[in-house]
Parts: sequence; C-alpha cells; structure tokens
Amino acid sequence: MPSGTILVADDDAAIRTVLNQALSRAGYTVRLTSNATTLWRWVSSGEGDLVVTDVVMPDENIFDVLPRIKKIRPELPVLVMSAQNTFMTAIKASEKGAYEYLPKPFDLKEMIGLVGRALEEPKLRRPPEAEDLGETMPLVGRSPAMQEIYRVLARLMQTDLTVMINGESGTGKELVARALHDYGKRRNGPFVAINMAAIPRDLIEAELFGHEKGAFTGAQNRSSGRFEQADGGTLFLDEIGDMPMEAQTRLLRVLQQGEYTTVGGRTPIKTDVRIVAATNKDLRHLINQGLFREDLYFRLNVVPIRLPPLRERIEDIPDLVRHFFSLAEKEGLPPKQVDQSALNLMRRYRWPGNVRELENLVRRLAALYPQDVIGESLLEHELSQPAVSPLDEESNETVNLSGSVERYLSGYFDTFGEALPPPGLYHRILREVEYPLISAALAATRGNQIKAAELLGVNRNTLRKKIRDLDIQVLRSAR
Repeated sequence: MPSGTILVADDDAAIRTVLNQALSRAGYTVRLTSNATTLWRWVSSGEGDLVVTDVVMPDENIFDVLPRIKKIRPELPVLVMSAQNTFMTAIKASEKGAYEYLPKPFDLKEMIGLVGRALEEPKLRRPPEAEDLGETMPLVGRSPAMQEIYRVLARLMQTDLTVMINGESGTGKELVARALHDYGKRRNGPFVAINMAAIPRDLIEAELFGHEKGAFTGAQNRSSGRFEQADGGTLFLDEIGDMPMEAQTRLLRVLQQGEYTTVGGRTPIKTDVRIVAATNKDLRHLINQGLFREDLYFRLNVVPIRLPPLRERIEDIPDLVRHFFSLAEKEGLPPKQVDQSALNLMRRYRWPGNVRELENLVRRLAALYPQDVIGESLLEHELSQPAVSPLDEESNETVNLSGSVERYLSGYFDTFGEALPPPGLYHRILREVEYPLISAALAATRGNQIKAAELLGVNRNTLRKKIRDLDIQVLRSAR
C-alpha cells in the first residue's frame, strides 16, 4: 500500500473533501488547509511528503510561496492546481519549481497517479535563473486540448530536445515554436525561422548552411546560412515536409554530428542550435512515397506536438475573439465585441483556415464596421464570402472539385486517344488551376499580396513563391 503524508491546500471546501477521500482511500495520510499561511507553517516545520495546492489562496499566491518552499525543502514535490488555465500558469508553475501542473477540473485518477509517481521518484527541480516573464499571453485557450499542450511545453522549456510540431495550416505552429524559444533557456539567443515551401528547392541548402564565394552562379560573396545565424538559439524549420532529399541528407548529418559545411566550403563548422520543426503534412505518408528520409524523421520527431484545428477546440473561440479584438485595439482600431448569437454562429462554423482565419475575420470586423457590438446577421454576411465559405455540418457538403478534375483529365485523354499524355501531368494541371486562382485573388485585392494571401488562406511567403514560379504579373501600380 502507498504511504506518505499529503498536504492539501485549497480554499474550496468541496475540492478539499474530494481530495481527502480519494487520497485516503489510496492509503495516504492527508492534512487539509484553506490558506497558504498554514501550508507554509507545516512545510517549514518539516511536515508532509508531498504538497497538493491551488494557486490563488485567500492570503497569498502560491507562486510567491513556492520559491521559499524550494529553498528550504528542494526535495519536496509540489503539485499545483489552478482554474486559471492559461499558458502562463503552466510556465510559471514549471519556473517556480512545481513537480507538475494540473488544470481544474482535474481527473482524480490522474491526480492519484501523479502523487504516486512524485513520491516514488522524487525529482530535484530548482527554478531556473530567469527574468520575470510577466503575464504576456503568447498562446490563448483553456480547452483540454490546449491545456495538454501547455503542460508539454512547460516540461520542454528547460531542455534542448528537438520538437516536431504537426498541425493544419493556421493552427499556430510558429507561435508554439516561438513560445518554446522565448520562455526556454535559449531565450537570450536568436530565433531564426525558415519556410521550406517559400524557397526555391535548389537554394535551400545555401539558405540553411550558407555558401562560399563562387560556390554557384551568382554567389559573388560569402553568405551565412540560417544555422550560423541561429547559433546559440533556436532554428525553426517550417514546412519540413517540403525539404528536398539532398538537403534532408545534409540536415541529418548536422543532427548526428553537430557540425556542417557551407555550400562550396570544406571546413566543418560546429553548430549549437535547438531544432524545432513543423509540418502540415503526414510525414509517414511521405516516407512511404520515398519523399522523406525515415532516419531524419526519427531524429526530428523526438518530442511530437500535435496542434488541434480550431474545430476541435471551439470552446476557445470566445477567448481568442477577445484576444484578437484587444490586439486590434492596441493597434489603434476602435474597441469591439460580438454578441452571444454571433459567438454561437462562430461555434458552428468549420474554420478551414483555423486560428489564422479567425484572427483575419476579427481584424476585418474591427476595421470595417462602425458597430460596437457585432451581431449574427453581420457575421453571417462575412462568413458567407467565398474566401471563408463554411461547410454545412448537416450535409457535410464541400466544394466539389473532383468532378471538374475528372472532366479536365478526360479532355487530356481525349486529346491523346489511347496513348498516355506526356509526363508531368500533375504539375501541368496544378499550374493551370493555380494560375487563374492566384491571378483572380490578386485582381480582387488590386495587387496587394498580403491581402491576397489572406484571401487564399496561404502563407505570404508561399504566395510570393507561387507568383514567382508561375510568372504571374502583379499590377503593383494598382496597390
């Protein structure tokens, strides 16, 4: 049977009762208090083998008490609970030396399991020497899915483990990568990001590793690469699934040996960077297709983080809307809010562009409409526009491109009879679909590439690369 004395501090009598019953049934001795003063007296007198405590107490915030506890009893595990389920709560709990953070409401079985592990494997966790990070909110949301992400990020902050972030476009992958850097031990170093999809494939190696003068046509001077620029900090490899095989081989060598050579260079250069990669693709599928190295995948996928699409965390929409309206107000736009009927409509919408689409919508509402309170009818008009057309949840209707593609292909095969069309069919059709689509978006926004990227729901760098590759003429004078 488990043994040990658990000190429980919470000003909610119901929470104390539930924990007392559950921990007692599990075999532990339990002492209960409703304030931080009594908890501190018990701890300072040497009582208790583990602490379970709420953050906000009537007399003192537990984050002010934790450093004192860790100073006199660094071996004492402290489990922190909080109903203020924000990213910063999880980070502060980790910073102040808590063994673990649990958002309220918590799962009793998970709590009992954590207590057992904390007592069996006591960990000496000293708070890192870092400046006060304040209350800035880099990530927003209190849903269970986001709570789990906060807990994982809090555990990773003081490590250099390689992280792979997977999620649909617009879910906030770079935001998570920046949070790992800004609140981690490399915060004083540079954060350097590179988007594989936005760089010509034949230039990716030079962009990553730098090049020597004369290494290739046009290389008139030596140029540093992203690895050199990120030394001592974090290198964020976005859209890693678009990296060509040659660059994958060189990246694998860097991860294995901790050094690289510039394009055209011979002298190995030591590197000290933390790698955070991200993709919206299924890398396993790419591996099966021979488009991604399996050994590189395992090197990058040390700690996988899946970011949920917005449709899986609709309970976060009110917080996100308030957050984006607040940002818009700080930029000089008038204060706005949405009423309950508009929020209900947002919850029913499918959000194919995820959080990025929601942010763009909120900024439009703040900038274009005089109403202080946005209602359902106005929002319905915005969500019915072609750029953000919703899916019908009842019928699960989607834009039916398959019929158009089939008719398009049949035209190709009719042209060539029984013979197969020449190679490169995929890229030809893709080009013929993308060219008019991007051209129409640029025409609708009068050549404004930022607005066109928002309209299409793609990254601005991706759009610029497409414009360049497809040789699309942009009427810049109309911007």
